[in-house]
Amino acid sequence: MCESCGCSGEHPHLHQSTLRRLQVEENLLAVNDRYAQANRKWLAERGIQMINFMASPGAGKTSLLVKTLTDLAGQLSCAVIEGDQQTSLDAERIRACGIPAVQVNTGKSCHLDAHQVGHALVEFDLPTGAWVFIENVGNLVCPAGFDLGESKRVVLLSVTEGDDKPLKYPYMFHRADLVLVTKIDLLPYVDFDLERCTEHARRLRPEVEVFALSAKSGEGMAAWYAWLRALALQDLKSVSTA
Repeated sequence: MCESCGCSGEHPHLHQSTLRRLQVEENLLAVNDRYAQANRKWLAERGIQMINFMASPGAGKTSLLVKTLTDLAGQLSCAVIEGDQQTSLDAERIRACGIPAVQVNTGKSCHLDAHQVGHALVEFDLPTGAWVFIENVGNLVCPAGFDLGESKRVVLLSVTEGDDKPLKYPYMFHRADLVLVTKIDLLPYVDFDLERCTEHARRLRPEVEVFALSAKSGEGMAAWYAWLRALALQDLKSVSTA
């Protein structure tokens, strides 16, 4: 029986097409991984942290970045790589905060890749100990499969999306170093169970931290900032003992 369509006939061209597609995908990922390792080496040589923000469209990535960069102005030397299919609107919002930003438009592609990020990195004049925040293309599927050379992966989930998102997009949440539940100022108006969402996320990655916050009201932002400072301190210790 043909596995492609379930009929009793043979369709070797379909099977060959599937195999070719899988081979192309594997080759693309292998190439991407080589660029990611080059990015990681470039960042490590300069003592630079790079955080990859991933979320669905409208989860509040840009708003959180603007709030974070504004509140921590003078404490961290930062730059931002903005990924969108079109426009430079988000990069313009970041630059309005006085932070350098490079816009990467991916066209029909639904994610950033390591090659694009590598080109963006060299456009910055970053001092030792700087931080680069990547705002990936809004998507809870494709970005999860592409290593960009980042230090940490932060996945955002807004309360307007539903508390079952970790179960629906397990690969994304399985690879998260931190989960941020955003827009909690809207909790009184939506059906969202924070405890259940946290349970779902930790079913996929038991050790993952989950913070609930609002970039609009400022509630919960202190925990996010403490996580960043702890990561910075950890980085300093690793440099001093190297």
